[in-house]
Order: sequence, then structure tokens, then C-alpha cells
Amino acid sequence: MPLAAQWFHYPTPDVPRLADGKPNLNAPTPRTAQGQPDLSGIWLAGNALPCPADLRDGDDCIEKIPLSHEAVDFASSLPGGLPYQPWAAALVKQRMAGHSKDDPHARCLPPNFPRAFAFPHLQKLIQIPGLVVILDEFNASYRQIFTDGRPLPEDPQPSWNGYSSGKWEGDTLVVESAGFRDDLWLDMKGNPMTDAARVTERFRRPNYGSLEIQVTVNDPKAYTKPWTVTLKQVIKLDTELADEICLENEKSVQHMTGK
Repeated sequence: MPLAAQWFHYPTPDVPRLADGKPNLNAPTPRTAQGQPDLSGIWLAGNALPCPADLRDGDDCIEKIPLSHEAVDFASSLPGGLPYQPWAAALVKQRMAGHSKDDPHARCLPPNFPRAFAFPHLQKLIQIPGLVVILDEFNASYRQIFTDGRPLPEDPQPSWNGYSSGKWEGDTLVVESAGFRDDLWLDMKGNPMTDAARVTERFRRPNYGSLEIQVTVNDPKAYTKPWTVTLKQVIKLDTELADEICLENEKSVQHMTGK
């Protein structure tokens, strides 16, 4: 089947344009029929790391390795780093000594959020009344953010993404999440997040082409105080999600050493 038949170059509808026909990424934020900012679209991590020397061939470089600073270390923008509990600091050193071979993402397990916002995988946000759905290209996974007023479950079954309930405060979608597993990695460095974590996200779409997600992690089991980072996303036009099934033709695990 030719590539042209796979929707990777199908025009995105209703894109605001400049006089020369190029997308106007600074155009006003689109809004829903309810008057709220519409977060819908296909997004990719911003704040990308510099390209390796062997990929520096112009503008296409960012498309080849859109790995954000937070994907490597969530504390990259925090003066003084993360406020670890002593056991968490020791765990990070242990994970780093293992050269990331125990990283769940390296073994094709879900990246969990907020880590997913930092990885070079497309994510599609679909906003409808009462619900925001995030479809992740990686392993065809998903996340649901309910905006219908429901409370978080009191005794949840721990999961990779936890449980999320949000509400609009002006033009900001404020999302509270809890119910996580106890063994999560926030980044390639191995910074932890535990089942005690409560995560608050503030989604803002300041213009047509960008999305900002302020993330506050309150995890007293792993950290001595809450901490906050802002993750930036850029819109991707004229494309669609593709199958990115991690275990299909996977050959990395056989090269990993250790237990």
C-alpha cells in the first residue's frame, strides 16, 4: 500500500493560515461550543534536546529526535533538583547504576504520565463534553480525564496512569490524579513516583499551535515537598497516529545484561 494512502499527509481541517498560506501557529486558541479552549489535536513534546551531530541536517532534525529535557530528567528545570526523601535518592542511584535496563519503558511497558508528555511519541487529544481522551501512539494506549464532576475513587486499583478528574477554571483545565502504581519511573534517570502521589495538571492552550501543561507532583512518600514543572507541547499538522507497537519485532531485551 502506498504511503499516500495511510493518512500521514492528509490535510488537517480548519487550520488558520497566514497570507502566504503557511499555518498561523500564533492564531487565537480554538474554542468549543461551550466556550472553553479546545485542547483537541495531535501533539508532540516540545523543549527538545539538541540533535546529535550525526543528525544535524537542518529543520528535519527535530522530527528525528524530539526528545525533551524532561524525558531524560524531570528535574532539568528545577534549581537544586528534586527534593528527595533519602530512600528515593538512593533508589535513583541504584537505577542509574543499572544503566536503565530495568526502566519499564525500555521493556515496552506503559510510559505512564506525566512521563508520556516528554517522550517523542505523538499523542492525540479528543475533547468532548464531560471527557478528554488522550490517545498515545506508543502501544496504542490511552488515558481518560473525566470532566463530568465525578470524584476520584476512594480505594482505586493502582494503575500506570492512575485516575483523573478535571474541571475548568477560566481557560485552564485543572486535573487531579491519584491511584498510581508504586514502582513508576518519571524519566530515564529513574526518578520515582509512588502510590502516595497526587498529581495536579493545569492544561493551557495559549494559541493555536502550542499546549502548556503545568504539572505538580505531591508525593510525600518519595519527596520532602511538592514540586512543579511545565511541559510544553507543539501541534503536529497534516498527519495521524501510526501503529507503534513496542514489542513488534523487538530485539533490545536480548542485548540487556543483568537480572
